[in-house]
Amino acid sequence: MSYKVVFHVDWDDDQVLKMGLANITNLLKDPDSEGSEIHMVANGQAVRLFRKEFADGNRDTIERLHHRGVRFCICNNSLVKLNYSRKDMLRICEVVPAGVAELCRLQQDGCAYIKP
Repeated sequence: MSYKVVFHVDWDDDQVLKMGLANITNLLKDPDSEGSEIHMVANGQAVRLFRKEFADGNRDTIERLHHRGVRFCICNNSLVKLNYSRKDMLRICEVVPAGVAELCRLQQDGCAYIKP
């Protein structure tokens, strides 16, 4: 058995991000998690948490999870609204056109939705 799950972060709150990262870390400890499809989608003000200068406290965890196959998606609509550039963000983040649309797509594809 493996899991298909999307974690949704939409508040600019470091504790919410830390909780989501801890949830993913714990999920990956489950022996059944081998081959799982795990995503984290950030939209709204939460995209700030993935800016290089604000991500230092979580960068190691994010990169470690990415190397374990976790996909980190940030919303382009939010980047535009907040006047952020792709180059401001952590390199491993994937920019998707719309975070909400990505959440819908992933759930239609069978991902469980988790909001830390």
